[in-house]
Amino acid sequence: MKRFILLIFICFNSIQVFSQDTDYGNWFIYFGNGTLNDKWSVWGEVQYRNFNFAGDLEQLLIRSAIQYQIHPNITLAQGLGFIWSQPYVGDEKINTYEYRPYQQIFVRNRFGRVYLNHRYRIEERILEDDFRVRLRYFLSLNIPLNKSTLEPGAVYLSAYNEVFIHTDSPVFDRNRLYGGLGYVFSPSVRMELSTMTQMQEQRSRGQFQIVLFHNFNL
Repeated sequence: MKRFILLIFICFNSIQVFSQDTDYGNWFIYFGNGTLNDKWSVWGEVQYRNFNFAGDLEQLLIRSAIQYQIHPNITLAQGLGFIWSQPYVGDEKINTYEYRPYQQIFVRNRFGRVYLNHRYRIEERILEDDFRVRLRYFLSLNIPLNKSTLEPGAVYLSAYNEVFIHTDSPVFDRNRLYGGLGYVFSPSVRMELSTMTQMQEQRSRGQFQIVLFHNFNL
């Protein structure tokens, strides 16, 4: 635990340095999963995305879903997202809004110490002046380092890759490559500090991320 706190301190100082001198931003992320019964649950997330470490808003994303577990390792979801963006046009920022219904399948696997997840998502992007459909495939793994499972006190490596594809032209939208270190505080709370590279057709950008995962009963 003391080592993880020291890591947080080092990462915060690194983020402040990089955000001043490079094209790095930072995302604060909360993921919450509320269990209703052995089949049904609700999902909620908030992502506060910044062009810098904090304060220069790039995007605020709020997403929720109702989930149904059809198998111990497979969960279906129907959700809705709201996205408020403030991109720069020249030196000025503008406001854009998007509503995003989505459907997904989440598959969990475990092979020894390796926790492997697949997520297949379809998004209907309702933009202010457009409508697009996007397909996303997410592959992630978590590997505990000092424990055999993701139990309280475990420090773990986390990595994922996610590709985004449009059903119209241009087909390729973006790819995200993520790597970080996590700590399990309790059966219901864990946290990750990480960096993610988002690659698009015209540009790439690095993001630091501070991610909190929270499971609870309703």
